[in-house]
Amino acid sequence: MFLPFFDALRKNGVPVSLREFLSFLEAMKAGLATYDVEAFYYLARLTLVKDERNIDKFDRAFAAAFSGLENIPDDAVLEAVDIPRAWLEKMAEKHLSDEEKAEIDALGGFDKLMETLKKRLEEQKGRHQGGNKWVGTAGTSPFGAYGYNPEGVRIGQDGSRHQRAVKVWDKREFRNLDDTVEIGTRNIKVALKRLRRWARDGAHEELDLNGTIRATAEHGYLDVKTRPERRNAVKVLLFLDVGGSMDPHVRVVEELFSAARAEFKHMEYYYFHNCLYEGVWRDNRRRWDAQIDTHEVLRTYGPDYKCIFVGDASMSPYEVAYPGGASEHWNAESGATWLARTRDQWPSLLWINPVPERYWPYTQSIGMVQEVIGPDAMVPMTLAGIERGMKVLGR
Repeated sequence: MFLPFFDALRKNGVPVSLREFLSFLEAMKAGLATYDVEAFYYLARLTLVKDERNIDKFDRAFAAAFSGLENIPDDAVLEAVDIPRAWLEKMAEKHLSDEEKAEIDALGGFDKLMETLKKRLEEQKGRHQGGNKWVGTAGTSPFGAYGYNPEGVRIGQDGSRHQRAVKVWDKREFRNLDDTVEIGTRNIKVALKRLRRWARDGAHEELDLNGTIRATAEHGYLDVKTRPERRNAVKVLLFLDVGGSMDPHVRVVEELFSAARAEFKHMEYYYFHNCLYEGVWRDNRRRWDAQIDTHEVLRTYGPDYKCIFVGDASMSPYEVAYPGGASEHWNAESGATWLARTRDQWPSLLWINPVPERYWPYTQSIGMVQEVIGPDAMVPMTLAGIERGMKVLGR
């Protein structure tokens, strides 16, 4: 039954061998991950992934191979095995019609939402499922998981379903982008080549092809000519949005990341989530315990750097406008404040957005980000958009 999983791993570029796959099957036969989805995931990853750079590829293969398991009929599942209670709880998700969703009103703003949540936590004494008030599951309360509310706080849910949460109180793990992804076409590299400022530096030399041809023709024998290697002197600072609503765009962002690493010799990169705040990080596995102060980044890289943000800018408006509005932590200053600082520090600033440009007017936060950085500073992640962005940076 795991052969499709093995095939998915190979198709997604995970270099798994037959011996490793047999080890995985032996571990399953020994009952090391029975009825525990999380244990099964980590067991498979432990036995089948040898290089941490392949973890994201593994995740995509895992999702492709095991999607749809939640749709197995309840009766068939219950007859086959004794399913743990935790597995069945998610089957109680409440699916509301558009009319029912329209009847649910927001609580009245971010401050009111947080004030109400604090009160609920003080009053609530136990677990709650369904309903529209307490912190629980499968209901219309603004607080909890696997229900619906147009403006709530997500607690205890393994992913976004409606993308309407104002704040997310879950510790999620993000993966580093794979900088070894092979570009399907050379379009991105060609577009990035428009941002070049050649300089000769260092003692290394390269073949001067034109000079060699000319000297050989003049002298009648092979006369190899060399010259100091030319380097692209443009300095690039890259900020990459990861996790959440960026998950569907991982592939195209990895392609852009790979192209940028190949094209720009002077490039530094940092990760952030949704909007820039007081901390960024270099390794997504350590984003909670090894953050870098954004003030330090602002002090380290001078105004001669070209600053590029890559993200969908799709988030709760509170995340841009309010202190404390960040989805996963309490930020002392608003995201707009930090974006304004980057704009002032690096006048050559660009935001590349993977969301199609025609959809931007329907997301309030995109307009708010554009208002801070300038409308011309945001371009779509298309060939024409990147070429347009390179012209903006080259001014």
